[in-house]
Amino acid sequence: MPGDAPPPDGPLTVLDLVAVRRWAGLTRSLFAARRAEIDALNVFPVPDGDTGTNLYLTFDGAVERTLATAEVSSADELLAVFAKHLLWTARGNSGVILSQLARGLAEGCAGSPEIDAASLAEGLRHAEARARQAVTDPKEGTILTVARAMAEAATSTVPVAAAGAEPAPDGRRARHDDTDVGVHVVAKAALDAAQEALEHTPEQLEVLARAGVVDAGGAGLVVLLECLERVCAGQRAHADGDGAERRSRLRPDAPSAALSAARPPEHDDTDAMPAFEVMYLLRDSDDAAVDVLRARLVELGDSVLVVGGDGEWNVHAHVDDAGAAVEAGIEAGRPHRVRITALTEDHGLGAHLARHGRTEPAGGGRRSGAAIVACAAGTGLEGLFEEAGAVVVRSGPGRRASTGGLIDAIREQHERGASGVVVLPNDGDTLLAAAAAVRAVADEGIEAHLVHVRTAVQGIAALAVFEPTATAGANVLAMQAAASATRHGAVTVANRAALTSGGPCEAGDVLGVVDGDVVIVGSDELAVAREVVHRLLASGGELVTVVAGVDAPEGLLEAVTSEARSAHHGIEVSLIDGGQAVYSALLGVE
Repeated sequence: MPGDAPPPDGPLTVLDLVAVRRWAGLTRSLFAARRAEIDALNVFPVPDGDTGTNLYLTFDGAVERTLATAEVSSADELLAVFAKHLLWTARGNSGVILSQLARGLAEGCAGSPEIDAASLAEGLRHAEARARQAVTDPKEGTILTVARAMAEAATSTVPVAAAGAEPAPDGRRARHDDTDVGVHVVAKAALDAAQEALEHTPEQLEVLARAGVVDAGGAGLVVLLECLERVCAGQRAHADGDGAERRSRLRPDAPSAALSAARPPEHDDTDAMPAFEVMYLLRDSDDAAVDVLRARLVELGDSVLVVGGDGEWNVHAHVDDAGAAVEAGIEAGRPHRVRITALTEDHGLGAHLARHGRTEPAGGGRRSGAAIVACAAGTGLEGLFEEAGAVVVRSGPGRRASTGGLIDAIREQHERGASGVVVLPNDGDTLLAAAAAVRAVADEGIEAHLVHVRTAVQGIAALAVFEPTATAGANVLAMQAAASATRHGAVTVANRAALTSGGPCEAGDVLGVVDGDVVIVGSDELAVAREVVHRLLASGGELVTVVAGVDAPEGLLEAVTSEARSAHHGIEVSLIDGGQAVYSALLGVE
């Protein structure tokens, strides 16, 4: 989507259609050039970090989709179209957040065919707000921190009256001729503040300090802003140009050795499954009321998603008090299409189904119609889910599933006659894309539910209690309970030196992961696998699932079985040939 005219020689006063096209083209080039560098900003010394790849593929796909659409005639129209395409092509959590940044920018610049300084500042402020809304539990030291610094710096460069100004009656944003501030001043302030915030992210998140890196998503946002600043400066820019100084600062100084004593997070098995799933659409509300609603739902339960805009929001939560969740919606606006599904064991559903092998829920005579969409990172895992009737979307390091790919899979199950679809992302970095897909198909009248599963072994546990004869809403609770009751671990090999919760490691060391944290550093894969199983079984278990990767060592099943039965006689061990890369073994204990 490059511009069709050469860049001007001096700083821009406004961003017109050609300048926005140039920004998009330069950003795509720079994401392509720096994707590997951003990928390397991985908190774990494991080659599965693909934030840079996700950002590039998300952006590249949106550019191609935008080129294939009808011509647009103004800068704000192009931003709006591009933001919609970004959500479709979004890969990984970083790609979804990028799409929300773009959506907010488009909202803030609406009514400005040519974007002036005040409109750009307002757009960046809206961008930060939309990105923060996309995350249920925002944390400092992430891309959200960088975005907030960006927004605050941008709005500080224009008069208070200009930032947040309402559009004029003709739909165009009122111009403020009492200031000589141009878009380059806003863009440079935003970039400088974002860069500084990025450098401080390791001080806010211990996991970043331990790994000796800055936040990868924040680094991607800095690249986006760098491109904006270069376009606004009116200089012809190249993907490998004058950004070397900034690139050299993406990795901070090595962390203090004192962090080597950091302890991994404790695993909490005491949380009970909420009694109800509550879903509804909300109209006649505004952003402030929706923020209050979101906070109230977080107090009431978990799995909270409140997303939308343009006058309508999609609300989802798991709560014990369904009435209070609906009342909160009434206080925020006008709820409609309200759906409440019981998640209790009264329907024969719950974690005990997985433990005791019960698969027939009460009410089993209901009309058949539930179906599954599942992500899988290896051919063996693909076959496993396909045997259960799932539509499988390939997704793994370097090729995360896109929102659009998941939407297509959900539609496919719906067209096959499914009355409802359950989505298993099977990967923590695909959760937001899967949630976005579920929200999107709701607008088409398709019932879809998301099970929050972060690993393949949790997805397998959820699959074991799936009942096609039950509704999708009833299934999702049994499946979520089974997944939540599954502790998970993995064995892999370090690709660089780092400081982990299990101590320092070097490239080539074998790493043991327990519940998402590297806690074991060794030299023998079988020995590390045994230790991972030992730790997973510390709080008991009845079934150990082993998913062997393409590089699984010989004797893996025997080693795991020996370790499991030495601690728990009669425990069952199941081996699955998953075929996934990066992790030679994925381990789960139910």
